[in-house]
Amino acid sequence: MGGIPDSGSETQTAPATGCADLAEDFGFSLMAVAHAYRTAVSPVLAGVARGARGFQTLAAVVDGDGPNQIALAGYLRIDRTVMTYLLDDLVAAGLVERRLDPADRRRRRIVATRQGIETLRDLRRQVRAAEDELLSGIDQDEREVLRAQLARLARAVAGGEPGGPPCDIGADSANSEESADLSDSCDVTVSPGRGPG
Repeated sequence: MGGIPDSGSETQTAPATGCADLAEDFGFSLMAVAHAYRTAVSPVLAGVARGARGFQTLAAVVDGDGPNQIALAGYLRIDRTVMTYLLDDLVAAGLVERRLDPADRRRRRIVATRQGIETLRDLRRQVRAAEDELLSGIDQDEREVLRAQLARLARAVAGGEPGGPPCDIGADSANSEESADLSDSCDVTVSPGRGPG
């Protein structure tokens, strides 16, 4: 996959015949980069349960401190039912486990296995290589600035820092009947066919 064209490149300033050049449009640029990113990393994540969603969920578990399913679903903005199936697949692959929370036996924490930790380490290396190829049109310093600015923006629009308070969603209301019911329903392990990845 080719890198981002140089600022003086005709490719960047010459859109398809009859189309306006929308490279300066923030939304268009975000969508274009997101599409290119998915194209670049999809082959790397093809063997992971649910692809990019599975990869991000595994990362949140490995880097977290035993989050519960409700917290993961809220943090990753994944429907709770879909999260149940996604975790079923990660459990079946031997990458994570559901363990009873010693502080509240009505809930389960999601914990990475040794295989999950090693798998994530390998996947991150491959994803980083795909990202570097995608960003090959800008120099290393610019890449680091871009990564830092995107992380800052993501935290700002998410209303918190990844791995911080948002991943504790549901923890403070664990004593409510609704929270207990949701925890129980999220822990049901059923494995229908794969849904959207």
